[in-house]
Amino acid sequence: MVQDEKIIMFRNRLQKVSRHLSKQAKRLGISCYRIYDHDLPEFPFCIEIYEDKLYVAEYKRQHRMNDQEHDAWMQVSLNVMSEILEIPSDHIFFKIRRRKPGRLGQYQKTAGERHEFVVHENGLKFIVNLTDYLDTGLFLDHRITREKVKAEAKNKKVLNLFCYTGSFSVYAASGGGDEVVSVDLSKTYLDWARRNMQLNGFTDGLPSGDRGKYHFVHADVKQYLKTIPKNYFDIVVMDPPTFSNSKRMEDFLDVQRDHVELIGDCLSGMKQAGVLYFSTNYTRFLLDKEKIHAASISDITKATTPFDFESKLSRYCFRIIK
Repeated sequence: MVQDEKIIMFRNRLQKVSRHLSKQAKRLGISCYRIYDHDLPEFPFCIEIYEDKLYVAEYKRQHRMNDQEHDAWMQVSLNVMSEILEIPSDHIFFKIRRRKPGRLGQYQKTAGERHEFVVHENGLKFIVNLTDYLDTGLFLDHRITREKVKAEAKNKKVLNLFCYTGSFSVYAASGGGDEVVSVDLSKTYLDWARRNMQLNGFTDGLPSGDRGKYHFVHADVKQYLKTIPKNYFDIVVMDPPTFSNSKRMEDFLDVQRDHVELIGDCLSGMKQAGVLYFSTNYTRFLLDKEKIHAASISDITKATTPFDFESKLSRYCFRIIK
């Protein structure tokens, strides 16, 4: 009976937020957006709509259900999502943490199964994958920041650091960027970025080895920044991971500890009056402004928070002018 009451609460909450957010999304012409993010503690999901598909991730938590009870609860929850959001069950993709070593949850897709498809955002196209990686391939919370980069990119040299799947690079290219450089340590994501650029028609058509207008650098960003020319880039985008201890990195990355050095190296490689967009999802982040030598530093977190992340976003974003 108690569980039934909780399901009703979840149904009512999902119905309320979906009505509200879907209206805003339709008005803005947005087809990929977050609709629910742990709104109720008893239903710790992140739910995102990707056009006609639904992505569901369960946050890790301690619960008192055994495996059978959890599977039954999950099935009921998914049925509610399918009904309220009017998305068929075979268009719902989800990730569930391992509950026992070596045991995959009933609802986790099998290893090796790949689900890539193309979605649209502001007239651009992006490849997303809702099953095979930690994230989907498109960070929805940076939607407005991407538009800002596009609006400023014309005839500019743009550097996209920790580029992930290259969405900022695509926006910079679509805005008429004179040169767009994408840097990441992951070959998988760098290839994904290249495919996103090609999908939108941003290719040089040059022989292999030629630098071209759009190019991709496989490198440790901390080390790469030490090699870039002085006063070269007009716009830099940097969204580093909170922590990274990849074996391929020469030293451990800690965004709180290292952000002054990272930002300083970016500014060194930027032209006078160049713009750095710096963001982090570290919830306890504090920008050490006194140690950053810039013409101006603006906190644009609120201004770049999309409608579907209001009151939920754990991200900071700064616009730093050299």
